[in-house]
Amino acid sequence: MNRITTSTTLTHASAKAVLAAGLASIEAGARGVDCTALAEFDSSALAVLLAWRRAADARGADFEIANLPPGLASLAEVYGVDVLLSAQHRHTPEGAATPL
Repeated sequence: MNRITTSTTLTHASAKAVLAAGLASIEAGARGVDCTALAEFDSSALAVLLAWRRAADARGADFEIANLPPGLASLAEVYGVDVLLSAQHRHTPEGAATPL
């Protein structure tokens, strides 16, 4: 599978460039991201990951976020966006029934 690989840092200072590079990769067919190397991050990392997932959803493609660091997963839970990052999250087409 063609995946984006994160660097060790994804913070506000690097988010704009990382976002753009990832969107280009998704446009070229990337189907996920491996966050194994990610060690330094802030809430900007969540914004980037969510934007990448939205871009993949818009293309009708699954997008796997793998090896999310526990601290970032915890931050996502605090913000209430953890379900959006999970492997179980899938785009529900407009007009389709949403499971309760």
